[in-house]
Amino acid sequence: MKRLILTLFIASLSSFAFAQWGEEEMSEKPTLRDRIFVGGGFGLSFSSYYDYFSISPIIGYKITPKFVGGIGLQYSHYKYKGYSPAIQTNNYGGSVFLRYNFYGPLFVHTEYEYLDYQFTETQRQGFSSFMAGGGFFQPIGRRAGIFVMALYNFSYQNPTPGQYSVYNSPLVIRAGITAGF
Repeated sequence: MKRLILTLFIASLSSFAFAQWGEEEMSEKPTLRDRIFVGGGFGLSFSSYYDYFSISPIIGYKITPKFVGGIGLQYSHYKYKGYSPAIQTNNYGGSVFLRYNFYGPLFVHTEYEYLDYQFTETQRQGFSSFMAGGGFFQPIGRRAGIFVMALYNFSYQNPTPGQYSVYNSPLVIRAGITAGF
Protein backbone atom coordinates (compact mmCIF):
# COMPACT_ATOMS: atom_id res chain seq x y z
CA MET A 1 0.00 0.00 0.00
CA LYS A 2 2.85 2.36 0.83
CA ARG A 3 4.41 1.70 -2.59
CA LEU A 4 1.11 2.45 -4.33
CA ILE A 5 0.71 5.77 -2.49
CA LEU A 6 4.33 6.70 -3.23
CA THR A 7 3.94 5.76 -6.92
CA LEU A 8 0.73 7.81 -7.24
CA PHE A 9 2.36 10.76 -5.50
CA ILE A 10 5.47 10.70 -7.74
CA ALA A 11 3.36 10.28 -10.87
CA SER A 12 1.19 13.22 -9.87
CA LEU A 13 4.25 15.40 -9.20
CA SER A 14 5.66 14.57 -12.63
CA SER A 15 2.49 15.82 -14.33
CA PHE A 16 1.98 18.79 -11.99
CA ALA A 17 2.42 21.36 -14.77
CA PHE A 18 -0.31 19.99 -17.02
CA ALA A 19 -3.40 20.94 -15.00
CA GLN A 20 -4.40 22.52 -11.74
CA TRP A 21 -7.84 21.66 -10.41
CA GLY A 22 -9.70 24.60 -8.91
CA GLU A 23 -8.18 27.14 -11.27
CA GLU A 24 -10.75 26.76 -14.04
CA GLU A 25 -13.61 29.21 -14.42
CA MET A 26 -17.21 28.13 -14.00
CA SER A 27 -19.73 29.43 -16.48
CA GLU A 28 -22.21 31.97 -15.11
CA LYS A 29 -24.82 29.24 -14.83
CA PRO A 30 -22.99 25.92 -14.49
CA THR A 31 -25.11 22.83 -14.98
CA LEU A 32 -25.64 20.33 -12.18
CA ARG A 33 -23.43 17.92 -14.13
CA ASP A 34 -20.60 20.48 -14.06
CA ARG A 35 -20.88 20.81 -10.27
CA ILE A 36 -21.22 17.16 -9.20
CA PHE A 37 -18.30 14.76 -8.82
CA VAL A 38 -18.03 11.19 -7.55
CA GLY A 39 -15.17 9.02 -6.42
CA GLY A 40 -13.95 7.11 -3.44
CA GLY A 41 -11.85 4.15 -2.51
CA PHE A 42 -11.77 0.40 -2.83
CA GLY A 43 -9.65 -2.12 -0.93
CA LEU A 44 -9.07 -5.83 -1.29
CA SER A 45 -6.59 -8.09 0.48
CA PHE A 46 -6.23 -11.85 0.89
CA SER A 47 -3.78 -13.77 3.07
CA SER A 48 -3.56 -16.99 5.03
CA TYR A 49 -4.50 -15.05 8.20
CA TYR A 50 -7.31 -12.74 7.01
CA ASP A 51 -9.34 -11.51 4.04
CA TYR A 52 -10.35 -7.88 3.68
CA PHE A 53 -12.76 -5.99 1.42
CA SER A 54 -13.71 -2.31 1.60
CA ILE A 55 -15.56 0.23 -0.48
CA SER A 56 -15.98 3.93 0.27
CA PRO A 57 -17.85 5.93 -2.40
CA ILE A 58 -18.18 9.73 -2.19
CA ILE A 59 -20.34 12.26 -3.97
CA GLY A 60 -19.53 15.94 -3.92
CA TYR A 61 -20.78 19.29 -5.12
CA LYS A 62 -18.63 22.18 -6.38
CA ILE A 63 -19.95 25.21 -4.52
CA THR A 64 -17.34 27.35 -6.30
CA PRO A 65 -14.44 26.21 -8.51
CA LYS A 66 -12.21 25.98 -5.39
CA PHE A 67 -14.68 25.05 -2.63
CA VAL A 68 -16.51 21.69 -2.51
CA GLY A 69 -18.64 19.79 -0.05
CA GLY A 70 -19.85 16.23 -0.05
CA ILE A 71 -20.81 13.03 1.68
CA GLY A 72 -19.22 9.61 1.82
CA LEU A 73 -20.22 6.11 2.79
CA GLN A 74 -17.94 3.35 4.07
CA TYR A 75 -18.23 -0.40 4.32
CA SER A 76 -15.58 -3.00 5.16
CA HIS A 77 -15.63 -6.73 5.77
CA TYR A 78 -12.90 -8.72 7.57
CA LYS A 79 -12.60 -12.47 7.84
CA TYR A 80 -10.00 -13.55 10.42
CA LYS A 81 -8.93 -17.10 9.54
CA GLY A 82 -6.69 -17.64 12.57
CA TYR A 83 -9.70 -18.71 14.65
CA SER A 84 -11.87 -21.78 14.40
CA PRO A 85 -14.45 -21.02 13.22
CA ALA A 86 -13.23 -17.90 11.38
CA ILE A 87 -14.41 -14.57 12.80
CA GLN A 88 -16.15 -12.25 10.35
CA THR A 89 -16.85 -8.58 11.03
CA ASN A 90 -18.73 -5.89 9.11
CA ASN A 91 -18.10 -2.17 9.59
CA TYR A 92 -20.01 0.73 8.12
CA GLY A 93 -20.39 4.47 8.44
CA GLY A 94 -20.61 7.80 6.74
CA SER A 95 -19.03 11.21 6.59
CA VAL A 96 -19.65 14.82 5.61
CA PHE A 97 -16.72 16.88 4.30
CA LEU A 98 -15.66 20.31 3.05
CA ARG A 99 -12.55 20.90 0.93
CA TYR A 100 -10.95 24.16 -0.21
CA ASN A 101 -8.31 24.26 -2.95
CA PHE A 102 -6.04 27.13 -1.88
CA TYR A 103 -3.04 26.89 -4.22
CA GLY A 104 -2.68 24.84 -7.40
CA PRO A 105 -3.16 21.19 -6.45
CA LEU A 106 -3.01 21.79 -2.67
CA PHE A 107 -6.15 21.76 -0.53
CA VAL A 108 -7.35 21.86 3.06
CA HIS A 109 -9.99 19.38 4.16
CA THR A 110 -12.30 19.04 7.16
CA GLU A 111 -14.59 16.12 7.88
CA TYR A 112 -16.99 14.66 10.40
CA GLU A 113 -17.10 10.85 10.29
CA TYR A 114 -19.20 8.28 12.12
CA LEU A 115 -18.17 4.61 12.02
CA ASP A 116 -20.03 1.66 13.49
CA TYR A 117 -17.23 -0.83 14.02
CA GLN A 118 -17.45 -4.52 14.89
CA PHE A 119 -14.40 -5.74 16.84
CA THR A 120 -15.58 -9.29 17.55
CA GLU A 121 -18.68 -11.19 16.55
CA THR A 122 -20.43 -9.85 19.67
CA GLN A 123 -18.76 -6.45 20.26
CA ARG A 124 -19.75 -3.45 18.18
CA GLN A 125 -19.07 0.22 18.96
CA GLY A 126 -19.78 3.56 17.30
CA PHE A 127 -17.04 6.18 16.84
CA SER A 128 -17.41 9.86 15.95
CA SER A 129 -14.36 11.66 14.56
CA PHE A 130 -13.71 15.28 13.64
CA MET A 131 -10.72 15.48 11.31
CA ALA A 132 -8.88 18.24 9.49
CA GLY A 133 -5.77 18.46 7.37
CA GLY A 134 -4.63 18.89 3.83
CA GLY A 135 -3.64 17.15 0.69
CA PHE A 136 -2.70 17.12 -2.94
CA PHE A 137 -5.05 16.64 -5.93
CA GLN A 138 -3.79 15.92 -9.44
CA PRO A 139 -6.23 15.98 -12.35
CA ILE A 140 -6.18 13.20 -14.90
CA GLY A 141 -8.02 14.73 -17.82
CA ARG A 142 -10.88 17.20 -17.44
CA ARG A 143 -13.21 15.25 -15.12
CA ALA A 144 -11.01 12.89 -13.06
CA GLY A 145 -8.04 12.97 -10.71
CA ILE A 146 -6.14 11.34 -7.88
CA PHE A 147 -5.63 12.62 -4.35
CA VAL A 148 -3.46 11.98 -1.31
CA MET A 149 -4.28 13.59 2.03
CA ALA A 150 -3.18 13.57 5.65
CA LEU A 151 -5.78 14.34 8.32
CA TYR A 152 -5.49 14.80 12.07
CA ASN A 153 -8.27 13.15 14.10
CA PHE A 154 -9.06 15.66 16.88
CA SER A 155 -11.44 13.12 18.48
CA TYR A 156 -8.81 10.39 18.79
CA GLN A 157 -8.32 8.87 22.24
CA ASN A 158 -5.58 6.35 22.91
CA PRO A 159 -7.42 3.20 24.01
CA THR A 160 -6.72 1.81 27.45
CA PRO A 161 -6.50 -1.98 27.96
CA GLY A 162 -9.87 -3.54 27.17
CA GLN A 163 -10.96 -0.61 24.98
CA TYR A 164 -11.02 -0.51 21.19
CA SER A 165 -10.26 2.19 18.64
CA VAL A 166 -10.93 2.41 14.91
CA TYR A 167 -7.63 4.20 14.21
CA ASN A 168 -4.13 3.30 15.43
CA SER A 169 -3.14 6.95 15.83
CA PRO A 170 -4.62 10.42 15.38
CA LEU A 171 -2.94 10.67 11.93
CA VAL A 172 -5.12 9.36 9.09
CA ILE A 173 -3.62 8.99 5.58
CA ARG A 174 -5.93 8.57 2.57
CA ALA A 175 -5.50 8.23 -1.18
CA GLY A 176 -8.07 7.75 -3.93
CA ILE A 177 -9.53 8.64 -7.31
CA THR A 178 -12.36 11.03 -8.15
CA ALA A 179 -14.27 11.24 -11.41
CA GLY A 180 -17.02 13.48 -12.71
CA PHE A 181 -19.84 11.97 -14.75
